Amino acid sequence: MSTKVGFSILAALMLSSLGASVGHAQQSDIGFFVTSAGPGKGGDLGGIAGADQLCQLLGATAGAGTKTWHAYLSTQGPGAVNARDRIGKGPWKNTKGIIVANDLAELHGKNNISKQTALTEKGEAVNGRGDTPNMHDILTGSQPDGTAFPAGEDRTCGNWTKSGQGSAMVGHHDRQGLRDDDASKSWNSSHPSRGPDGGCSQNDLKSTGGNGLFYCFATK
Repeated sequence: MSTKVGFSILAALMLSSLGASVGHAQQSDIGFFVTSAGPGKGGDLGGIAGADQLCQLLGATAGAGTKTWHAYLSTQGPGAVNARDRIGKGPWKNTKGIIVANDLAELHGKNNISKQTALTEKGEAVNGRGDTPNMHDILTGSQPDGTAFPAGEDRTCGNWTKSGQGSAMVGHHDRQGLRDDDASKSWNSSHPSRGPDGGCSQNDLKSTGGNGLFYCFATK
């Protein structure tokens, strides 16, 4: 009986994958998206490896599972990782085929990331400032140039393993904030998370206009 169930599940997965491949064949050159959802545990993404796994899974649903997908996240402390060093060299296109940046210099300079271009793997827009609920806070843990913060003050929710005390640096995918300044308009480094649960819970992220989403890039 268990064998039959196993084959049924496998067949269902194969049919689902086939459908996704056919439906998203035109998206095979996709190289950038915002996750349509996070793990739901706030800043606890299962570490940077867990975040990469989610990017890979969602990339596959967009018909680009043969590519290697990495989360745009930095870590802190010994062996710190810079987000900019783990996403390839570009160019990166969204699900509509629009280039958001040609290379790392453009990505961290005058790129084409906005509410209209920072789409999910489904090709859908993510709520921004003025929408209900606002979800424009995107987890990055990074400085404006895509590098890691020094060890000390937490900016990565314990290297993406905490859902309580801590803090994560977020960017605004819609390039809008409470002020007309560079931080408010930054796609990757606007402000640290905060909230009544300590700063890293799902409710904390929601309280400042987020939902635990992050950017995914195809490394090549």
